[in-house]
Amino acid sequence: MGALCAGLVAVTLPGASASGQGRPGSDGAQIRRTEYGVPHILAHTYTDLGYGYGYAFAQDNACQMADRVLTLRGQRSAVFGPDTWSNDGLNPSTNLDSDTYFQALRRTGTIAHILAAPAPVGPSAELRQMVDGYTAGFNRYLKDVGVAHLPDPTCQGQPWVRPITAEDVWTNILDINQAPGISALRQLITTAAPPAANPAPATPAPATPATAAPGSAAASATARTPISALAAPLANIQSGRRGSNGWALGAKATAAGDSMVLVNPHLPFIGDARLYQVQLTIPGVLDVTGASLYGTPVVQMGHTQNLAWTHTATDALHMSIYQMQLVPGDPTSYLVDGRPEKMTVRQIPVQVLGADGTTSTVTKTLYNTRYGPVLSAGWSTASALTVRDANADNLRSMDQWLAMDRAQSISALQAAQRRYQGAPWVYTLAADTSGSVYYTDSSVMPHVTDAQLASCTVAPPPGMTLPLLNGSAAACAWGRDTDAVTPGLFGPANQPKLTRRDYVANSNNTPALTNPAAPLTGYPAVYNGRETQLELRPQLGLRMIAGRLAGTDGLGPAGFTLPTLRTLMLDDADRSAQIGLADILALCRTRPTLTASDGSSIDVRAACTALAGWDGHGRVDSHGQVLWGAFFTRLLEYDDRAGSFWRVPYDPHQPLSTPRGIDTGKPLVATALADTVQAAAESELPLNASPGQARRWDGVPLHGCADEEGCFNVMSATPTSGQNGGIDASDANYAEGSTFIMAVEMTPAGPKANTLLTYSESANPASPHYADQSALFSHGRWVTDRFSAADIAASPALQVTNLRR
Repeated sequence: MGALCAGLVAVTLPGASASGQGRPGSDGAQIRRTEYGVPHILAHTYTDLGYGYGYAFAQDNACQMADRVLTLRGQRSAVFGPDTWSNDGLNPSTNLDSDTYFQALRRTGTIAHILAAPAPVGPSAELRQMVDGYTAGFNRYLKDVGVAHLPDPTCQGQPWVRPITAEDVWTNILDINQAPGISALRQLITTAAPPAANPAPATPAPATPATAAPGSAAASATARTPISALAAPLANIQSGRRGSNGWALGAKATAAGDSMVLVNPHLPFIGDARLYQVQLTIPGVLDVTGASLYGTPVVQMGHTQNLAWTHTATDALHMSIYQMQLVPGDPTSYLVDGRPEKMTVRQIPVQVLGADGTTSTVTKTLYNTRYGPVLSAGWSTASALTVRDANADNLRSMDQWLAMDRAQSISALQAAQRRYQGAPWVYTLAADTSGSVYYTDSSVMPHVTDAQLASCTVAPPPGMTLPLLNGSAAACAWGRDTDAVTPGLFGPANQPKLTRRDYVANSNNTPALTNPAAPLTGYPAVYNGRETQLELRPQLGLRMIAGRLAGTDGLGPAGFTLPTLRTLMLDDADRSAQIGLADILALCRTRPTLTASDGSSIDVRAACTALAGWDGHGRVDSHGQVLWGAFFTRLLEYDDRAGSFWRVPYDPHQPLSTPRGIDTGKPLVATALADTVQAAAESELPLNASPGQARRWDGVPLHGCADEEGCFNVMSATPTSGQNGGIDASDANYAEGSTFIMAVEMTPAGPKANTLLTYSESANPASPHYADQSALFSHGRWVTDRFSAADIAASPALQVTNLRR
């Protein structure tokens, strides 16, 4: 480390003993870094723990945080111009739309309002201390190093790198919680504008689901932005891009009778939605290791001494879209039970950098209702759509995770979730040393009953699959459970939950098949989301568990061990190939020439040879997988009736063995194959390309394949330049997949775990920790989790930094 100010003592002790590390004082923290730069933060207070974490995170990712703060403050347009795209990994938008959204959020005073509330609605004293400490620690690093000397060339010397505030951290937390809700619709919010008024002589009665007037073609005919514009962001929310796999394996599922957890979130590789691996310790109070989303001060997935847990993204929506009937002649007033209400109008000024280098102010107008902001999609003279987000005031998530970071049992985890009710959009799967496992959807869920879904749903227009609720009837507003921490949400008593001694598993499927031996039923329908059948990735996961429990997977005697759990995680099986490749090979062998969509005759013999030589996996050297992935993705795109190409369609009574077989008699199958081969001829990649040739991180070949194919280890990227004859995820429009991976066994002697952070700890391309774990992931190797003080002290890579405030 370089020279630092007098308040910082930096000591590098390769192979140091625990006694040689020293201890933080009463007003500071100790950062102990082990292999691959993983920081272990030790402190005696929550403030100091946050201080050490903020400093360590800044060492690795100061530029990422500085860029994120520009977004959170609504200042991107003034620095980079209004038309470039933000660096938001979950919900990118133009800088102007992003700035308008965040400027509006700040002007509403939402954060201040939540902070003023007592816990559990507002943050606890401990969490406030963590946030304040994190902020101070990050800023301390900027002061020590100086912006002009930052090691990351991305932002070195840039005037937009500035100290952060606690408000920035709180805003980041709120935006993360709203990521699959109102934040995903920010462009539709910031571009909403009323159509020209069209006066009518009389005020009609409120619309009802039976008349479906607001959703009719006539009602939306005068809309500036068609209602179909809402379909794309909603499909994105529900597409599983924020997917994950999570397993909790109980005493009856493991060879040693211990419990295990598999952590495998799928998130973007690029932007602000990355994960950071860290251990946080206050002796006798808190000791947790795992992963945190960038810019957050607590661990969200990981393990303590006696408890391990993970999360997967829920299949359900955590918002409601309401369709409002407007007052005739006044498109900024709406009717509720026949009575007019005026929309709230706000003017939001944004500073914008012009082409000539000068700044000017662009002012946009936003509209709001009792059900939240108005959307541009479908705003006509007759009706408008609004969005109400269940996470609108949720900062409780971090207190819930902080309590879970202290928990040592499933019951303590349950108590944390009951108290704070802050899980924003995730399922929870957990195991403890008792050998029990637990699953729940404790996420904040709009209180829309089954009866309301039946009576309040307005038929959506063509192209929309999401039910719209009738906002013109007060009876369609969210209700309240007596055990809910805030109004409008379902309380813990209504949440799906399951405790077992064998296993619980989820890959973004609905709660029903958490364990096929004990299907979950009886919970409100809104928890089911969009899924109508068990998709291929969760099906593969459940089949892998079944094979291991039966000992039929070729990995030895029945029951999980830590090595078999690691092996299955990185096996890279492709479920769509398991059930469809043989049929496609039969097709191309019997019909070597197929007709493409444009009428061209396509010779598919070389492609057939490539597919015949493929091993059916997504390994680095699985030659032929890229061709199969392109074909199957195209087949799904061409299928206007989902699943119509299967020989045996999905059967809910056989969820693990259907669908299967591709019906090659369906013309779309041959067309999809011909079009895929035709497109492959224009690619730089060979027909038998492997995942390692097609996807890389900083030149490191990656394995895995797409969610749509039914790949458990998801890995995908959308190229910008196609470097080196393939796709380099570090130079891609979008790259996502397995990010932080942890396989942990909860033994009586303490947790044993292996981890991988696939894109490594630092976003700084000049850092030695930019792609070091990526190389491990590429070769199927793991990092040994160092949790105890003795294990940390024994690290041959140990570096210790003592911070004093």
